[in-house]
Amino acid sequence: MIQFKKECLDVKIMPTRAEMGAVAAADVVACIKKLLAEKDEINIIFAAAPSQNEVLAGLLTADVDWSRVNAFHMDEYIGLPAGAPQCFSNFLKAAIFEKLPFRSVNCIDASATDAAAECKRYGDLLNANPTDIVVMGIGENGHIAFNDPHVAEFEDKAVIKPVGLDDTCRQQQVNDGCFAKFADVPEYALTLTIPTLMRADYHFCVVPAATKANAVQRTLYGAVSEECPATILRTKENCILYCDADSAALVNAEDFK
Repeated sequence: MIQFKKECLDVKIMPTRAEMGAVAAADVVACIKKLLAEKDEINIIFAAAPSQNEVLAGLLTADVDWSRVNAFHMDEYIGLPAGAPQCFSNFLKAAIFEKLPFRSVNCIDASATDAAAECKRYGDLLNANPTDIVVMGIGENGHIAFNDPHVAEFEDKAVIKPVGLDDTCRQQQVNDGCFAKFADVPEYALTLTIPTLMRADYHFCVVPAATKANAVQRTLYGAVSEECPATILRTKENCILYCDADSAALVNAEDFK
């Protein structure tokens, strides 16, 4: 494993995707246990994407009192039927939410017809349950959650908001195998805003695969700005970026020393 720090952001690079997921899962578990020793219950926000498969699988075998953990997720398409497998809530139910005995599972409703009402409902839930941990990824365009560059706001006043998805983001959903073709990918979604994600105490950002190499490079070396929303991670203490060799292909050689 290669480790270095870029401003506030800790970076861990493993040779393989499997090792990356295992290391990330072990770090998340250690953090959960630390927090549960300090408080009765904790709140975790999870990302839903194939990039998270390894870390989520690693959590399934962890010795954790999940009955003291409230689970949330960070974004959801607008307009998909409730049972659609592409719904992020359904992805997480299959991957982790229905496999562990969480204290509660709190999902954004993809089928909600009133986006403003759903944003208020879910925003109130998050405000009532301050986030301890975020387990997340980075998109090919540098987004975090569905805060694509054209809608990302580091000083956003909303907790959760409706957004339009840019073409790179929508194409990623096809690249990831979630949709058969670009036209099938919804154009709009609900997303937790960047301040909502960043107000958590601990962040574990898991980013494998060659398709994310450019995003990792921009996250680590680009100007901190909404043009690459993930650059905000460099300003956050207790934040770790996990990569495999493929996603770290464009990391500067001097950082490996």
